[in-house]
Amino acid sequence: MDKFRVEVIAATPNPQQLVWAAMHQDYSEDFVWDQKDSFPDEAKAGELIIKYLLAGNRGHWGPIEHPQITFNVGYFPHSMMQQIRTHRVGISFDVQSFRYTGSRITDVVEGKRDVEDVFYLRPVDNYTNRQGKRYLYSEEQRKKDLQWCLDACKLYQQRINEGLSEEHARSLIPFDARQNFVMSCNARSLMHLLDLRWKKDAQLEAQKLCELLYIHFEEWMPALAHWYLENRAKKARLSP
Repeated sequence: MDKFRVEVIAATPNPQQLVWAAMHQDYSEDFVWDQKDSFPDEAKAGELIIKYLLAGNRGHWGPIEHPQITFNVGYFPHSMMQQIRTHRVGISFDVQSFRYTGSRITDVVEGKRDVEDVFYLRPVDNYTNRQGKRYLYSEEQRKKDLQWCLDACKLYQQRINEGLSEEHARSLIPFDARQNFVMSCNARSLMHLLDLRWKKDAQLEAQKLCELLYIHFEEWMPALAHWYLENRAKKARLSP
């Protein structure tokens, strides 16, 4: 999991101030833009949205939909990408395609990339399945699985050389190839995703994604993120 990455490509500036402005327009007689020079600063806006929107679980989520953030997510396994896309609400994705990016498979065969840069295998450790049964994923098992990934790369290269298209040959590669993607969402959708995939029974790799997303969430909207951490994080509550 040490290769996993999340970086911010773009984000709405002063997002808590924006949420405050949207909230304020709900009950203001005036055109809020005319008061923009007297808006509360970012920190104060954060305090006010917690007090008037979120404290006491009032559930007034609408104004939180206005700030937008775009992440570049890297080196996560395909299975996690499937899980994240399945439970999206208000989130947009552009995902690296194996129809166009198959050269990294042949790079493994030619020694230009390490097999673990292209395919994901969980670390050697003790794990628990969904029924609570514990098991060991051993060093010996992992070495054999890495060899299987390498053999699949060789077969992929062979079929490409024989004339198969990338979209045909990709069916031969191991399921958990690493994929990079761009993900855009608003602050409410981000919390929705964290609610669903930061809970204890979510896929381990999805939980790791949520940990990395939260770091950026905290930097971007600290008041909202801290409220989320104290009130909703990892509690599997009904998502907002």
